[in-house]
Amino acid sequence: MHTITKSLVTSKMIRQGIRRLKQVAPSVRAMSSQANLTSLNADNEGIAVLTLQRPPVNSLNLDLLQEISKSLDEVSKNKFRALILTSASPTVFSAGLDIMEMYKPDMKRAELFWTTLQEVWLKLFEASYITAAAINGHAPAGGCLLATSCEYRAMVSGKYTIGLNETALGIVAPVWFMGSLCNTVPSREAELALTTGKLFTVDEALKVSLIDDVATDKEDAINKCKEFIKKFNRIPPLARAVTKQKYRASTTQWLKDNRKADVAEFLGFLSNPKIQQSLEMYIQSLKQKAK
Repeated sequence: MHTITKSLVTSKMIRQGIRRLKQVAPSVRAMSSQANLTSLNADNEGIAVLTLQRPPVNSLNLDLLQEISKSLDEVSKNKFRALILTSASPTVFSAGLDIMEMYKPDMKRAELFWTTLQEVWLKLFEASYITAAAINGHAPAGGCLLATSCEYRAMVSGKYTIGLNETALGIVAPVWFMGSLCNTVPSREAELALTTGKLFTVDEALKVSLIDDVATDKEDAINKCKEFIKKFNRIPPLARAVTKQKYRASTTQWLKDNRKADVAEFLGFLSNPKIQQSLEMYIQSLKQKAK
């Protein structure tokens, strides 16, 4: 009798486990949505592709960040199993934060800009679904932040660079920017890269594990991302998601505990006349290069 009872209990536990897995399994259906600055397309396998399409270089302004945030919500809402982040530009993944959001800013908009960036990072870095980046061009600063927020990165070969180069511009990367890099490359490499504002070539990025693979073109990069996603075909989604979030918790905790202080620091940075002068000089240099 004891054996029969134990068998029934075990069977019940298995059925309950299956039901729980079904609850977190992806909704496998195709979808497509088009916004002004992004597009989101998903296939029948539950893999969504989010494409940044703000020409010329996908600079992250408030409008683009808001669209990215909405797209990430859409992926969660539809319970897709994975997201691939890429760019419509043939040579730039994302050039990073839009400097015009910081030059002589309206402070209310600047505050919304920064809080939206915080939200995008937290949503992407802690996503329960699988995340991968098909990096088809340059990815400095904020572009690198988006890429390192993902679990896997395939970068197209060529004369492209990736890294957090803030110090080279006289700027200090926020703690959570640093955390994304430190979560990706060895600690010593991260410190050197951050303090020198290093931009890695594709080959250099591969050597330090800043990227996981090199692709021949964008299509190949997306296919490599899909191959990475397939690694989890036999892994229960809930176990994978919770493990990822627990592993990354120490990186996100600082921002969760200090969001208001982080915003105040950013606004204080923008209020500094010397910073505004540096931004103006940088903008003028860009205009000269464009001539």
